[in-house]
Amino acid sequence: MIFTETEISGSYLIDVKRIGDERGFFGRLWCEREMEEMGLVSTIKQSNIGVSPLKGTLRGLHYQTAPHQEVKIIRCPRGAIYDVIVDLRPDSPTFRKWFAVELTAENSRMLYVPEGCATGYQTLVDDTEIYYHTSEFYHPESATGVRHDDPAFGIEWPLPVAAISDNDKNWNNF
Repeated sequence: MIFTETEISGSYLIDVKRIGDERGFFGRLWCEREMEEMGLVSTIKQSNIGVSPLKGTLRGLHYQTAPHQEVKIIRCPRGAIYDVIVDLRPDSPTFRKWFAVELTAENSRMLYVPEGCATGYQTLVDDTEIYYHTSEFYHPESATGVRHDDPAFGIEWPLPVAAISDNDKNWNNF
């Protein structure tokens, strides 16, 4: 696994170290030991999948509040997404800043989202699937979000929004 810190404090891109030959390649998607050596949360309590049939679908920006804050590790095994992190930690040097990356089936990248950051994504192609781990169970009473178009962040989404849930449309501004 290859870890590259992003512009958001404590967030990392995780690339697969590809070991290849004429058959293709092999790579590690998860290693508790490597996560711990990087000082990252290595607990996985849930693995989730999301499928969006329509290009331009927007989901987020989601997070869980204390005492159920969670780390997310997001991967896109089919299709492509534009994944955004927003730092909502008041004591962070990157508070209220955002970072975005394309996660695709081809690049096999993952995004490590630390506790206290909201995340959301927009699908870039039809029939996109995401897969993500969380360090905490889903707790509806702690699940919340902020608007994807909140002027406090000024996120630049790549496509017009083709589909979005009522909840995601109606989150409060930060």
